[in-house]
Amino acid sequence: MTQNFTRRDMVKTSAAIAGGCWLGTSANQAAAASSNDKLNIAVVGIGGRGRANLNALGGENIVALCDVDEQRAGNAYEKFPKAKKFTDFRRMFDAMDKQIDAVVVSTPDHTHFHPSMAAMELGKHLYCEKPMAHTVEETRRMTDMAAKSKVATQLGVQRHTIDNVHRVVELVQAGAIGQVTEVHSWIGGSRGMPAAPTDRPAVPKHLDWDLWLGPAASRPYSPAFAPYNWRFWWDFGTGETGNWGCHILDIPFWALGLKYPTRVDASGPSIDGQRTPKSMATKFAFAADGDRKALTLHWYHNSNPPILKKHDLSGKGANTLFIGSEGMLLCGFGMRKLLPEEQFEGVKAPARSIPNSPGFHREWINACKGGPAATCEFGYSGPLTETVLLGNAAYRAGGGFDWNANSLQSSGNDNAENFLRPHFREGWKI
Repeated sequence: MTQNFTRRDMVKTSAAIAGGCWLGTSANQAAAASSNDKLNIAVVGIGGRGRANLNALGGENIVALCDVDEQRAGNAYEKFPKAKKFTDFRRMFDAMDKQIDAVVVSTPDHTHFHPSMAAMELGKHLYCEKPMAHTVEETRRMTDMAAKSKVATQLGVQRHTIDNVHRVVELVQAGAIGQVTEVHSWIGGSRGMPAAPTDRPAVPKHLDWDLWLGPAASRPYSPAFAPYNWRFWWDFGTGETGNWGCHILDIPFWALGLKYPTRVDASGPSIDGQRTPKSMATKFAFAADGDRKALTLHWYHNSNPPILKKHDLSGKGANTLFIGSEGMLLCGFGMRKLLPEEQFEGVKAPARSIPNSPGFHREWINACKGGPAATCEFGYSGPLTETVLLGNAAYRAGGGFDWNANSLQSSGNDNAENFLRPHFREGWKI
């Protein structure tokens, strides 16, 4: 790293990273503000999704704004002139620890972990964009830290609040299609495998490239990576699976009470060590749990998943097909259909059991102020994110493996371990 820290700076907060470990933990405890008080919120990453989150939370006190890219930050500094401006989240925590109640992290995937862990260690409530982290191990550490620090958390799975999704969950849980033993979910399109950089321009003056890289291996700047195509480079992003998996797999996870798979398999085009693929398919095995039978969950990055052709179905508006012992349920964020249609003609929907959300960001604000946990708090969304990232790991490892969620260990594929854990560069190791 190019930044130098004094010993006082590094000891002052556990957000400072040095010597390969966190330097202690904060004595602060997460405190619930009065429901009438405004939260003091710091936002790390204020372009793109960060701007959407910032605007959604603008009714609270925005006390700090942190971004490595002046241009990407846009007019956020002018819109919130009372907020203090930072480039490095560690210096922000050093300067404003006692003034911050809650933190929002909306950076690229590879830089979710460090500011999020620092915030929770300091007892700050945390809203983090999906996927929760860049690797399975980082995700589990964040999930465990949220439970330990007792902070209010929320993962950015905003579609969790959609009315139609609620009705789908109710149908499945009411047994409308019997015992579900198979689910197929997908995202269309062919995004991935971006063009490799062909030139190496100078780093723009508005960008701190070293801080943008954060824990990732050092490399020259290129607009092929930032500000957006990072999503399709393995060092920084998690591909279209990481981009959409948490949103779409939220539907079967919620409806079926899923947690951790016991096995994952994957296939797709030839593996590129640097770039994410244009398509892939993964399969997760979940053991029986209580009244729920063992089931298989399929995920496709594919506009035409084979299950639709098998049942002669149109996937228009849909992203998930539940297959049960008494029928099927085809659904998306805005549609749902029980199949075969003639079998379910005239069937009444179950009574509504899922209340309307006050708003996805409002759920988190309320939780920070002592209200009920947000619906996508890390106890729920951690296992969801891990499953999504296990799919990527199996694809990159060239095949499947058995998974022991308790020990966080894979077996049956010697390549898998390399893609389950982070590879932080010197100065960022924990």
